Amino acid sequence: MKRLRVLVLMHEDLVPPEEVTGYDVKIVEWRTEYDVVSTLRKLGHEVYPLGVKSDLGVIHSAIEQWKPDIAFNLLEEFDGVAVYDQHVVSYLELLHLPYTGSNPRGLMLARDKVLTKKVLAFHKIPYPEFIEVPQGRTVKRPKSLTFPLIVKSVNEEASLGISQASIVADDEKLAERVAFVHNSVGSGALIERYIEGRELYVGVIGNGQLQVLPVWELIMDKLPDDAKRIATERVKWSRKYQLKYGIISKEADNLPDGKAQAIQDLAKRVYRALGLSGYARIDMRMDAEGHLYVLEANPNPQIAEDEDFADSAKKVDYQYKDLLQELLNVGLRWRPAKAA
Repeated sequence: MKRLRVLVLMHEDLVPPEEVTGYDVKIVEWRTEYDVVSTLRKLGHEVYPLGVKSDLGVIHSAIEQWKPDIAFNLLEEFDGVAVYDQHVVSYLELLHLPYTGSNPRGLMLARDKVLTKKVLAFHKIPYPEFIEVPQGRTVKRPKSLTFPLIVKSVNEEASLGISQASIVADDEKLAERVAFVHNSVGSGALIERYIEGRELYVGVIGNGQLQVLPVWELIMDKLPDDAKRIATERVKWSRKYQLKYGIISKEADNLPDGKAQAIQDLAKRVYRALGLSGYARIDMRMDAEGHLYVLEANPNPQIAEDEDFADSAKKVDYQYKDLLQELLNVGLRWRPAKAA
C-alpha cells in the first residue's frame, strides 16, 4: 500500500485535538473526524486535518504548501449553508486534487430531495407521492395526496427539523408544520405520503463499478405505542433517547426471499440515476406488503466507526481501516473529466 499525504477537510469547529486523554471519543461532536484522522494515521498515511468554515483560501494554501495526494472530504456545509458543500468539491476538481466522496453533480441532485424524486420518477424508481412548498408559499394540497403525510426540509440532512410532529393527519396541522419548516429550519418544505413500515439503509461504494453493502435496518419497535416509527432528530442523535427506547441499527433480518437482493439492486439504480460517486447511503421504506419506496440518497454519509455505514461494511469483511482505505482508492480512481 502506497503511503499517501491525505488532507482531511472538516468544519473548523470539529478539528479533533492532538491529545484526546480525558475525552470520551464515542460521544464527542468530532468523533467522526477523530475516527478518520486517527485511523488514516494508523494505516501509515501522512495526515493533515484542516478546519474549513467560510474561506476557500485555506484549502488553496494547504494544497500549495503541503502538496497532498488526495483530500478526504468530511465537510457537510460551507459558510453555514448545507448545499454549498458541492461548491467546495467543485473547487477541488478545479485544482485537480482527487477527493473522497461524491462528485458535485451527485451532491447537487441528492441534496435537493425534490429534485431527487423528479429524477427517480424519470427512471421509474418507486418513491412516496409528494409536493413541494417553497418558502413564502402556502400549502395547496391536491386531493390525491392523502393523509397521513410527513413534512420535511427540502435540503437539510441528518433529520434536522424532523420530530413526531412532522407526521400530520389534517390540513390545519399540515399548514402549521410547513410554516415551522419555512421559519425554523429556513428552507422549502417537502410534503410526502407517510409510509408505515420498516426503515432500511443500503450503503454503496464505487464510481462505475459498484459494491453494495448488506441491507441495514433502524430498529424502533420499543418506542411508545402512540409514536410513529420515524428517524427523528432524537432517534438519530440523542444517545439518552436511544438507550431509553432500545433504538439500534443492525443487519435487516426476516426479509422475504429475494427481497435483500431486490433492495440492493434498487439502491444501485438510485446511485446511478443520481450520478453519485465515491460512496453513499440510500434510505428506503418497506411497507407491510413488501413494497419498496426510496426516501432519499445520502451522499457522503456519516462514517464514524460505530455508525451504520461502517457497521454494514464490517459484514463484508471491511474492517474500519480497510473501509477508509477503499474510500481513498475509489477517490483516486474518479476522473471528473469523464463524468458525463
